[in-house]
Amino acid sequence: MRIFLLGGTGFIGSHVLRRLVEAGHEVIGLARSETSADRLRAAGAVPLRGDLRAPAQWVAEIPAVDGVIHAASDFGDDMGPVETALLDALLPALGAMPKSPRFIYTGGCWLFGATGERVATEDSPFAPLPAFGWMIDNMRRVLDAPEVSAAAIHPAMVYSAAGGVFSSYMEAMRDGVPVDVIGSEQVVWPLVHAEDLAELYLRVLEKAQPGSVYNGSAMDGLAVAEIVAAVARQMGTERPDIRIVSADRAAERLGEWARGYAISQRLSGGKARRELGWKPVHGDAATLF
Repeated sequence: MRIFLLGGTGFIGSHVLRRLVEAGHEVIGLARSETSADRLRAAGAVPLRGDLRAPAQWVAEIPAVDGVIHAASDFGDDMGPVETALLDALLPALGAMPKSPRFIYTGGCWLFGATGERVATEDSPFAPLPAFGWMIDNMRRVLDAPEVSAAAIHPAMVYSAAGGVFSSYMEAMRDGVPVDVIGSEQVVWPLVHAEDLAELYLRVLEKAQPGSVYNGSAMDGLAVAEIVAAVARQMGTERPDIRIVSADRAAERLGEWARGYAISQRLSGGKARRELGWKPVHGDAATLF
């Protein structure tokens, strides 16, 4: 299949791109700069130059495709309006294609809010961070759009041996300074390795029914204290000192979206396992990396 990928040089998108190419799909990736275009070419994709913030300038250049994967976000304060404008331009362009393409929308675990001991499923009610409330309307818009055959994925906290959501922990350990933990060591995160998540995108692309929604969670929940200890083992270093940072302070430094790091939640990926045969390789604390 020919796939148009948004966010192909980002952390999630780069892993999705690699898996798509491995599976024999042709990938066209949006590239904001020549540097991004070079990275896409090196990964086996054909770049299409364009800025996510100016979709009217490039949507007409998208060739006929069989699928679209939207894995892009800049986490700016205006990310909601930016994405809404993107959909305003992109959906009509896709509707003009010879056949209705599959469109995979990327949501996120933070849309479910704090779950405590309850394990959220795809049927659980949303309780999003205010910074991400817009995402629910946009996801529903895509799922209901007649122009596409849509599905959605809600990734858990995404990581790899190179970093992802663990990047700040790894950097602190390399520098020999305390690890900043937002909220508490007892906060629980659902987790998914980036390679396992990329496999889920492939399966949703190839197998999911229109309108399907899947949680991309390989581990329902792991306490941050355990995560820090596992990262230290992976890096071959002693467990570092931990410095607790309040959610308010994190929001001041990084943006309101950063409050998500202090949300304690559990998320099930059982539906993807049952319906799509998804089998994450990194499924528990012992196989975290």
